[in-house]
Amino acid sequence: MTDALLLHIDGAIATLTFNRPERRNAITFDMWHQLQRAFVDLQANPQVRAIVLRGAGQEAFAAGADISEFATHRNNAAKAALYNAAFDAAMDQAEAVGKPTLCLIMGACVGGGCELSTACDIRIAADNARFGVPIARLGLPVGYHEMRRLVRLIGHAKTMELLLTADIISAQEALTIGLVNHVVPLAEVEAFTYAMARKITDLAPVVHRVHKAIVQTVQDNPGLVGLTPAQQALALSPFDTDDFQEGWRAFLDKRPPQFQGR
Repeated sequence: MTDALLLHIDGAIATLTFNRPERRNAITFDMWHQLQRAFVDLQANPQVRAIVLRGAGQEAFAAGADISEFATHRNNAAKAALYNAAFDAAMDQAEAVGKPTLCLIMGACVGGGCELSTACDIRIAADNARFGVPIARLGLPVGYHEMRRLVRLIGHAKTMELLLTADIISAQEALTIGLVNHVVPLAEVEAFTYAMARKITDLAPVVHRVHKAIVQTVQDNPGLVGLTPAQQALALSPFDTDDFQEGWRAFLDKRPPQFQGR
């Protein structure tokens, strides 16, 4: 990783940090590419069982895309198409990675930062966090992929209210509408997030991966119509793993299971 996007691996937990506190951790065009590659690499790393995303400092998770780059990368539709491809690829990879993802959110989580958080599994906010997608102030729209994630998470009415008013809402309101899972005092949010990440990494990685895939299928196809053979077999696949054998035997032996992710 570069200085703008830091990667730290501690045991089974990887942390990706947006490291531009002087710019409220605004995400550059290059950082979207780096973020996509980071998720690909972390997917392939057998040591990593959970991924935490955060911003450097306490003032911002990410204040969206770096607007100072608009003149270079988004000043017409042709350039915006290239930018959006990098943006969508990073968020699609965040959503698709077969490992649990947690956002540790302090301060501003707006624009592309807020949209990125909706591609992750769990969002934990400090009580100083603020949320919104105020891009109507800039004259640009939310794309299809980001819109789908927002609507899934908080519904049509709240999505439209956030977009049409360009309001920035508090952490408590974000909790009320379902945009975040927890709101924690600022002094406690880091410990809370990493405690949850450790709890997750102690459980069966294969089952986490399967659950993420099944949830995605249920969201995309609520009627479960026309499931492929691979999709139909997915829920049974953990029964043929070493982790399943370890899990039920550990339960009978009254001992903590030692899952290997295979």
